[in-house]
Amino acid sequence: MPIKLGVIMDPIHSINPKKDSTLALLMAAQHKNWEISYMELGDLFLDKNQPKAFVATLQLQDDLDNYYQFSTPKTIQNLSNFDVILMRKDPPITESYLYATFILERAENQGCLIANKPASLRDYNEKIAASLFPELIPSTLVTSAKNLLEEFVIEHGETIFKPLNAMGGQSIFYVKQGDKNIHVIIESLTYNGSQPIMAQRYIPEIKQGDKRILMINGTPFPYALARIPKPGEHRGNLAAGGEGHTQPLSARDQEICTLVGPFLKEKGIIFAGIDVIGDYLTEINITSPTCVRELSSATGENIAMLILECIEGLLHT
Repeated sequence: MPIKLGVIMDPIHSINPKKDSTLALLMAAQHKNWEISYMELGDLFLDKNQPKAFVATLQLQDDLDNYYQFSTPKTIQNLSNFDVILMRKDPPITESYLYATFILERAENQGCLIANKPASLRDYNEKIAASLFPELIPSTLVTSAKNLLEEFVIEHGETIFKPLNAMGGQSIFYVKQGDKNIHVIIESLTYNGSQPIMAQRYIPEIKQGDKRILMINGTPFPYALARIPKPGEHRGNLAAGGEGHTQPLSARDQEICTLVGPFLKEKGIIFAGIDVIGDYLTEINITSPTCVRELSSATGENIAMLILECIEGLLHT
């Protein structure tokens, strides 16, 4: 019997098929002859304690202009009928996203493997989660208080402000003491003090790249994608114009992975992308980690297949 795979993702017509990591996972699943069913966040619902969704059978083609088709119209299925469901909806984590994790948790309780674990998706914000490892991170503050943020900049000088619920380098600001825009930046990011943000000491080694390390059930892929900011930019994210360079993990990278890996495995975070700048851990990305295609292309390793083989092993234990 083929493995029955469900995927929850952003509208498939809106993705970039050349770069999308979710599509890479689905292509690998099709190569393994898994049955693939497609869902979006709004398709999930709960019916008398039964987790269900409107799903459509998905078929894929290796054609950037015509990369998918639905072989069946959407029908209602019980989520517990799937062997595994990939939760790959991109941030931000909205109320609808949180409600979906509760529904997925019902399917999990009925025997379906959810990657990543719904409770962990709720509990471990991708920015704040790094603070679980204070010995690995730069000086960091999470607050909505304007005075505390201003004091942090005075203490540390060059500082990065970033929202807690964004991706791809969105709304990340570099500030320093004396910056004339600091007040309006803080007001804008915190929505006038009503929403916390993260402040981190600026790490000059960002010029050598913001390294994305892919973790599969707590084990690192042996190469990182160093995303180097373009000239005049402080963000290395590829979505912000950063240039990716593949490099072997350094001794410090390995040390960080050794400390973070057991946590990821314990929390059912099968696929994660941790970010390292210089010697510091800065983020633990667990919602929809990217860079699978870039690292696969550079190394010749089919990382999507490695992830699915890991999932297959978990299904058989």
